[in-house]
Amino acid sequence: MKKIYYEKKGKRYVPVAEYDSDYLDSFPKGSTLVMCYPGGQSRRYNIDPNYAALIAAARVAEDAMMQAMQKASELKPKQTPITERQRRAWANLAKEFGDELCTLNGAASYDIAQAGIKALQEEADKLLTNPAVKKAYEHFLLVAELTK
Repeated sequence: MKKIYYEKKGKRYVPVAEYDSDYLDSFPKGSTLVMCYPGGQSRRYNIDPNYAALIAAARVAEDAMMQAMQKASELKPKQTPITERQRRAWANLAKEFGDELCTLNGAASYDIAQAGIKALQEEADKLLTNPAVKKAYEHFLLVAELTK
């Protein structure tokens, strides 16, 4: 539905904005994956429908992946058995840097998660070139549809 918004200028009303929900909320040609969550939504355009479940699962797991990767990328001593003096120095470093200790390595958890999702998609593309894997995947999709 198209709406036109007006403002009063002097004695007349003049159009200042248009809103067309059909135009603004429409999707481009191709397959689109839409995920809604509290406070926002995520849209992925031009996806291969065969990978919708894979991409959706990766998007759902994105926050958990980022947290796990952030925890895993925290700085730690190279050798686990350390001397008491090294332990005190490390504790002092962690105390001085506080939350910034995680950022010393320069890796952003979001970028790492995105790279992981992209690698997952690329690997799935490679695997589905094998006819046996493709047939098994199609069988999986059939069983998944039957269980709905």
